[in-house]
Amino acid sequence: MPLSSHRQFDQALAFAAESVERTMDRLLPSGDEGEARLFEAMRYSSLGGGKRLRAFFVLASATLFKVSAVSALRTASAIEFVHAYSLIHDDLPAMDDDDLRRGKPSCHRQFDEATAILAGDALQALAFEVLAHEDTHGDPAVRMTLVAELARASGAHGMVGGQMLDLLAEQQASGSQEERSIGAITRLQRLKTGALISFSCTAGAVLGKASEPMRAALSAFAHDLGLAFQITDDLLDVEGNVVELGKTPGKDIEAGKATFVSILGLERARAQAGLLARQAAAHLDSFGEAADLLRQAANFVVARRS
Repeated sequence: MPLSSHRQFDQALAFAAESVERTMDRLLPSGDEGEARLFEAMRYSSLGGGKRLRAFFVLASATLFKVSAVSALRTASAIEFVHAYSLIHDDLPAMDDDDLRRGKPSCHRQFDEATAILAGDALQALAFEVLAHEDTHGDPAVRMTLVAELARASGAHGMVGGQMLDLLAEQQASGSQEERSIGAITRLQRLKTGALISFSCTAGAVLGKASEPMRAALSAFAHDLGLAFQITDDLLDVEGNVVELGKTPGKDIEAGKATFVSILGLERARAQAGLLARQAAAHLDSFGEAADLLRQAANFVVARRS
């Protein structure tokens, strides 16, 4: 049963999560060799939790171009491995120093810091191993493009660069600095969060060898969606609770970081998230009804509670 057979977003998201979880389970290493502790940490941090929203975007974009299920699921698994690695490292004491992730102890709390670092490193490497394999796509040029674009999205000019900016971020209270602050936060989040979301939303077009206008439409969708996603994250950090979030709320306030909420306030931030979600959906007009699940995903991003 393909993803496109589901008309309701909740059902489609659950189907995508279950499908990619099975694929990830097959791709992850296991065994009782000397490095078994590393395998256990990798599996602990990447399986059995999370909405798999990035994986959903890969699968949903792939359906627009009739991409095979195997290609889409392997690519979706790769992005989830990178995402899991980023969360492991993000929770470390040297970063956000969080003891909880997805409602259970963070990797470094369940194992130890050194094992957590190695598990993150190994998950990142596995992602590129999966993308480079011929089972992901028969065309080497497509595989090369996927590898290059995920490397860019996750590296110094993407997620990792955004994390560096996040570590340096300080709360700016002066009203005269608002415009500069919003610009800086927007750039930070485009890198830290938006780059991986953009890869996820456009991966199906790469796999399907889509035309440039179609890729551009999905890229524009991802741009606005990524910002809406982060603004909602900032709102949840203020308004959410540990049961719903599965992680410790209030970390940004405690660290004194500038966020969309700290600059705009709750109501303006919420309104901006809604506007961005509507703009994101409008970028999909050229795809017609085939993109309905992606439109529903834009609404979900700003309505979610975790």
